[in-house]
Amino acid sequence: MQGFGDRWSDPVDYILGITKAIWEDRGVDTLDHYYAPDIVVRSPASVVVGNQGIKAATMATLAEFPDRELLGEDVIWCPAGTGFLSSHRLISTATHTHPGVYGQPTGKTYAYRILADCFCEDDQVKDEWLVRDQGAITRQMGIEPKQFAANLIENEGGAEHCVKPMTPHNDVAGVYHGRGNDHVLGQRLADLISGLMQGGFHTIPKQYDRAAQLEYPGGQSAQGWRAADNFWMSLRSAFPSATFSIDHQIGQESDMMPPRAAVRWSLHGNHTGWGCFGVPSQAEVYIMGITHVEFGPHGIRREWTLIDETAIWKQILLQTG
Repeated sequence: MQGFGDRWSDPVDYILGITKAIWEDRGVDTLDHYYAPDIVVRSPASVVVGNQGIKAATMATLAEFPDRELLGEDVIWCPAGTGFLSSHRLISTATHTHPGVYGQPTGKTYAYRILADCFCEDDQVKDEWLVRDQGAITRQMGIEPKQFAANLIENEGGAEHCVKPMTPHNDVAGVYHGRGNDHVLGQRLADLISGLMQGGFHTIPKQYDRAAQLEYPGGQSAQGWRAADNFWMSLRSAFPSATFSIDHQIGQESDMMPPRAAVRWSLHGNHTGWGCFGVPSQAEVYIMGITHVEFGPHGIRREWTLIDETAIWKQILLQTG
């Protein structure tokens, strides 16, 4: 861990440790150290530049959900120059006890997943890509993602003034330009998703364990080949001509852990097909997705894939009214 504090034993310890320090230990001020002043944090909902904006968003979330916990499930990482790129999977639990972005408090405790890629160097996070399962949050609130997106547009001042979702048009270049590592498992997952985006759904029984456990957007838990086919087919059919890209890939084998991989990918094009976003709207949409998998003797044993349904609906509504 050259360039990092002596307290951190490895990248996994660093990512889990600073996450706890910032959120659960209420160390919002530690962001001044652990996040670079000019960091770019990209989520499907927005692009935020600079540590001050991150501090403000962190405090707003903690004010709305004071008991929020972030339980780290895994950190898949690879070296990157003098630092590393981590793909962090976690479950967040939080009770909605105060008003905020999610409206008036419901008193309910929500659980949802987050996947985040972070480039870390010199004891700081310098670039970040984050996907939060907003669909899981809104459905636990009793609101469909489309309606939540409409509410956001209204609450943020209308179509002209609301926070714009991330697209290639408003993305900001950061300091990290790597593509991951060349491990065979990262390439295997990248090839699988690329094949599905080309229509190769017949490969699912060859690539997935028949009893694979699958975690998909909206808090969906499912099992087996048919569920994998349903998710990927429904997504691709909604954007049949969109350009697909593998943006980052990592494969990793570690002691006491299954062989695994993390891939960040994107779809960019028009909503021209029927699928998981209803009537084709023709709207131009950008989707950032992150997928983690664990491999076993019969293929993928576990998969976690996240996209932000509310950010997609927000793009559609901003163009269609």
